[in-house]
Amino acid sequence: MRSTFIYLSVFCASTTLFADEYKPELFKSVKLVYEDDFSGGTINSDHWQTRQGSTWVVKDGILVGSPSPKEFQDKKVAEGDKAHAGFKPVMWLERVPENFVVQFRVRFDAEKYHPKFPLIDLGHHINTVNFTADATTLTLKKDKKSIKLDQQFLALNEWADVTIELKQGAMLLKINDKKHLFEDDLIDMVDQQQIDFKGVDHGEIRIDDLKVYEGIN
Repeated sequence: MRSTFIYLSVFCASTTLFADEYKPELFKSVKLVYEDDFSGGTINSDHWQTRQGSTWVVKDGILVGSPSPKEFQDKKVAEGDKAHAGFKPVMWLERVPENFVVQFRVRFDAEKYHPKFPLIDLGHHINTVNFTADATTLTLKKDKKSIKLDQQFLALNEWADVTIELKQGAMLLKINDKKHLFEDDLIDMVDQQQIDFKGVDHGEIRIDDLKVYEGIN
């Protein structure tokens, strides 16, 4: 049974990029289902889920994620679960439509890229976009297929304006002035309702001015 979306009306006067009348490229129209500029100072637990014990707070109207406390890390390492020890910040955005457009500002802070991080996961390990210094890679259905672009789409330690449109067979990725349309039969969000943000070990993630739309054909 699909979740009922919560409709919010949060106004951000300073945001011009994410205008109310967004014109999609993969859909005839869109319907706003959730937005947050974090001006309220709290994290909406109906839509956001902290993962791997990482630390998330709202600072000055921005959602900020950092690694888990050392005690949590030590416990996970002792249990043999280093992969989920929270060395990197991880957050899930939930209640995402199957056909969607999402827009947000994001900043991944770290000393250097990891071969697999940072990443934005559209569906849990379903449509994974990871960023490195010289490439942007879309990995589909837990390594069934990878599509690599030999171009950096997202720089570390800088704010990026991101728009992603996704429907069965197609995903449009727009970051700042760069854009690419991925087309593959494996692209979809069937039975998926989340977007994962994963940073680099010992780094931080900052998220602001988020809007989620349902795509309508």
